[in-house]
Amino acid sequence: MAEGLHEIRVSVQGLKLGMFVCRLDRPWLEAKVLMQGLMVADEATLRHLQQVCRYVYVDILRGEAPDLRYVEYGESDLVQNERGKQEVAALRKTTWEVQQSVAQEQKQAEQAFVDAQSSVDQMMLDLQQGNRLDLKKLRHGVTAMVDSILRNPSALIWVREIRRSNEYAYQHAMGCAIWAASFGRHLGLEREELHNLALGGLLSDVGKTRLPMDLLSKPPPLTEQEAKLVRAHVRHSLDIVESIPGLHPKVIEMVATHHERHDGSGYPTGLRASEIPIFGRIMGIVDSYDAMTCVRPYAESRAPHQAVAELYTHRGSLFQSELVEQFIQNCGIYPTGSLVELSNGEVGVITAVHSLKRLRPCVMVLLDSGKRPLAKFRSVDLEKVELDAEGQPLSIRSGLAAGAYGIDPHELFLD
Repeated sequence: MAEGLHEIRVSVQGLKLGMFVCRLDRPWLEAKVLMQGLMVADEATLRHLQQVCRYVYVDILRGEAPDLRYVEYGESDLVQNERGKQEVAALRKTTWEVQQSVAQEQKQAEQAFVDAQSSVDQMMLDLQQGNRLDLKKLRHGVTAMVDSILRNPSALIWVREIRRSNEYAYQHAMGCAIWAASFGRHLGLEREELHNLALGGLLSDVGKTRLPMDLLSKPPPLTEQEAKLVRAHVRHSLDIVESIPGLHPKVIEMVATHHERHDGSGYPTGLRASEIPIFGRIMGIVDSYDAMTCVRPYAESRAPHQAVAELYTHRGSLFQSELVEQFIQNCGIYPTGSLVELSNGEVGVITAVHSLKRLRPCVMVLLDSGKRPLAKFRSVDLEKVELDAEGQPLSIRSGLAAGAYGIDPHELFLD
């Protein structure tokens, strides 16, 4: 996902001192590079990149330009659509700073989760009884959620991880609301827009309550008729949300378009690229990410880092490249809730991601290097702790599959 016309894909044979490498052809940690973006300042760095990578992206505004012989053309993500980049940049109206630590925000995040949970419970009850949804009650549920996310998004994301419900529709509504507001915060949207995003997350799939449960729980592939019925949930959702007095048009747009796709392959109308409203594009990414990380009736959940990799795979096709890049910057390569193995062999779960050093998150260590449960979990902030007990560099070695070593993050809690 290039940042613009100034980022160029170059064969590693063309790397030279003075170049600024902004992206690799593989995850930074896989290449054993701890910084996301680096200047090639010495021969050791140059040789290392040439050994582990086939190509890299260099920023010619921040370093030396490559010889044209080594520039690789023809890739769909070689350069981004400049209009798309400008559109995403124009969303930023403010910058939200982290106001307190995850530990400091924990109690407020837990209460915000309870408030939102109550709103979703009432929403589901109203839908089952055929009642019109109450906007005032829905807003009450998202207000505390947005306030907590503005103070520190990692806290509420972590609370949600350890308090997931087994009911997919319920947990997915909560997850979409939280991730949508968190993503909007990262993009620099104002508070009222974050409320709209969170409401859109809660309401995005309400129409599925009108579909047969056995259809929703059926594993793919679906017949053509079954797929048509599932796609019809968008129309059902619109029937529900359009009946809510005072609901912002952007929320209705989100519900209508979050299953549309960048390449025109989505539904219900096959919109493509900028034809899809920006909030619909945002919600499409959020909905897909959260669905992949939830346990669905017909599929096991994916680890958060695996879901991020899947979004990356579909950048420029299903999803707008610029927005995928921003979403990954928001949640990190290893999002909150990811199980990881550290370089010393210990295993833990990500509890918070730093906005600047996303490869150096906070980790709750659960297993020792022999993969034995610790008597007392230990929190390690990799932004502050650079060496392990043996004096060796401490970092994330790899992400682990959901449920690895029998670990269920839902059973965990912060001290």
